[in-house]
Amino acid sequence: MATFRAVHDTLYAAFGSQHWWPAQTPFEVAVGAVLTQNTAWTNVERAIANLHRAQLLSTEAMLAVPEADLAEHIRPTGYFNVKARRLKALCQFLREAADGRLEDLAGEATADLRRRLLGVNGVGEETADSILLYALHHPVFVVDAYTRRIFERLELLESGLSYTGIQARFEASLPRDRALFNEYHALIVALGKDYCKPKPRCGGCPLRPQCPAAAET
Repeated sequence: MATFRAVHDTLYAAFGSQHWWPAQTPFEVAVGAVLTQNTAWTNVERAIANLHRAQLLSTEAMLAVPEADLAEHIRPTGYFNVKARRLKALCQFLREAADGRLEDLAGEATADLRRRLLGVNGVGEETADSILLYALHHPVFVVDAYTRRIFERLELLESGLSYTGIQARFEASLPRDRALFNEYHALIVALGKDYCKPKPRCGGCPLRPQCPAAAET
């Protein structure tokens, strides 16, 4: 049976370093974490490029632009009106908490900062943890739909576990290392988008020898 560490090592050997999260600033990471909700990363890239062209990738610039205009810039990501409101809420939080400078929050205790982020409209657990890990370098494991699907098929997670339950399982099974958590989540995404889809493509999957579900396909 596979282990959490063995899965990481197999994926790393197959895919190599993912250099994730692609962004120029911590704020851009946070924006991407909001925009990637319910959409593919390729759509986020288009929206980020729009925001770069419009010079909107700063807290104050995003607060100053009308919400309808912001929504147009992020249209490629879908749910763009909702996401524009969420970005505005995040920027307002950053203005009040850190004079608009996300990186100034990095020194706060992880649990306290996570709780504050979760209080921002539209920031759920995955979004908050993505900001903590990728923008602020806190050692938290990010859980997404790929994580649940892959590790249930590997029989390392039971069906129906909560986000917190899955996160706790990973964090208890691995060294509490930010770089490891960063790379592992990126490798999970790489596997999920190319192989472990809702209808799995097991041919060529590096985890096939370890995966009980693969024997059924």
